[in-house]
Amino acid sequence: MARRRKGRALDGVLLLDKPKGLSANQALQRARRLFQAAKAGHTGTLDPMATGLLPVCFGEATKFSAYLLDADKRYQARVQLGVATDSGDAEGQEIARADVPVLDEVALEAVLTRFRGEIEQVPPMYSALKHQGRPLYELARQGIEIKRTPRQVTLYDITLMEWDPDTQSLLLDVTCSKGTYIRTLAIDIGAAIGCGAHLTMLQRLQTGPFNSEGMLSLDALETTEEAARDAHLLPVDVLIEHLPTVNVDAASAERLLMGQKVHADTATHDDDVMLRAYEGDRLLGLVTVVKTGVIGPRRLLRTVL
Repeated sequence: MARRRKGRALDGVLLLDKPKGLSANQALQRARRLFQAAKAGHTGTLDPMATGLLPVCFGEATKFSAYLLDADKRYQARVQLGVATDSGDAEGQEIARADVPVLDEVALEAVLTRFRGEIEQVPPMYSALKHQGRPLYELARQGIEIKRTPRQVTLYDITLMEWDPDTQSLLLDVTCSKGTYIRTLAIDIGAAIGCGAHLTMLQRLQTGPFNSEGMLSLDALETTEEAARDAHLLPVDVLIEHLPTVNVDAASAERLLMGQKVHADTATHDDDVMLRAYEGDRLLGLVTVVKTGVIGPRRLLRTVL
């Protein structure tokens, strides 16, 4: 029996342009195989219908992926008015059809204003949320409806990019908090207008500090020489650049990596503040201020970067 390859101990962040038709996990696994990475994880799911920015973390970068899971997002979305589907998007079955009232950009802007700021959303049945250990989308496919608790999310901005009265569709640019379902937003906009709606296109343009400018497609990676692919990876600390830093000497770095507290210059930081710790240019990981002049390990890297 052939032995399974364990993969490389590769550390870094890839800004992947997820193609339509693949789940986030399928895109992740293809990227992991291309880089022959031993460990990988993504930073926020995208439905198979959706495209766009999917940051992929390799190796030690997975320790800090939660910061992108919690980050704000930006999307472009196309909403088709007049037709509702069971999934809220174009991959679902049509369940209702209604005439679309006469609309113009002024009328649509009045509707969109209702959704700016903090709102409540009911998560869709076609989602990865779980009920008694089973994803809701599995139950939905069996025709089972589960009561979902509304969630509070924030829509920082919704910009009407285009209104096409011939196709009765609108293109939106949406900046929102984590946990926002754009399919639910499409459904709710259709309900507010009184004609129903569903999502026909979704592209993620931004996640936290990362935007679409640095994205690479799987096709582009596949045609890149194997030896040159690693150059497209961002360093691990791009995930935690929002945190303040502290620098320690080599002896203190060794003690930190053994789980010990050490002395450091923390005069400008309060107790319990989390910091990025470096020894010179080497990222050690995250530490917390125990008290003035003392730091302790919080989430350190296993490898020396």
